[in-house]
Amino acid sequence: MSSTGAEAADERLATDPVVIGGCGANLASLAFALERLGFVAPVTEDPERVLRASHVILPGVGAARDAMERLERTGMAEIVPHLTRPVLGICLGMQLLFEASEEDDAECLGVIPATVRRLPRRDDLPVPHMGWNELALRRQSPLLDGVADGGYAYFVHSYAAPVGDYTCAVADYGGEFSAVVEQANFFGAQFHPERSSRLGARLLQNFLSL
Repeated sequence: MSSTGAEAADERLATDPVVIGGCGANLASLAFALERLGFVAPVTEDPERVLRASHVILPGVGAARDAMERLERTGMAEIVPHLTRPVLGICLGMQLLFEASEEDDAECLGVIPATVRRLPRRDDLPVPHMGWNELALRRQSPLLDGVADGGYAYFVHSYAAPVGDYTCAVADYGGEFSAVVEQANFFGAQFHPERSSRLGARLLQNFLSL
């Protein structure tokens, strides 16, 4: 292949994201959000298709153990931790990037060495945490380029990741938790960018521009 042909192939690949299915997410909302940005990201549970993708999005809602069992059945649990392309976990998908979750004592993908824990119960803070909450930026990340400190995002979750070296932004709900994370080529948003207005659209655009 000529250098021009190789560059063209790379360019085609760079506009070819995929969404990993099977983890119970509202895939239609995510698809619409990506289409508004000019991207079509097919939903797949085929490991070979994921390995060929330029960007991989792992959304999820529901229970961690159930989601991991689905990823294991399709072979995704074996390949996702070793991907070298940009990977974005959303909501439960972000939690699955961690080593483990207190939810049903689930073993997760192990990309980030920490354990996801249940949000604290308080009379004034019902669990699940549901609704808009403020982000506080903690360190620079290409995922947060153009995202203002103090911006609001939409959350729905009962478990959350602790704050660590991987944390790029936090939110507070009875205590701070990781709202945006980055570890090498792996990124995560605890909130739903597809439901977070312009902030969420900017985060998705940033990810697909990596």
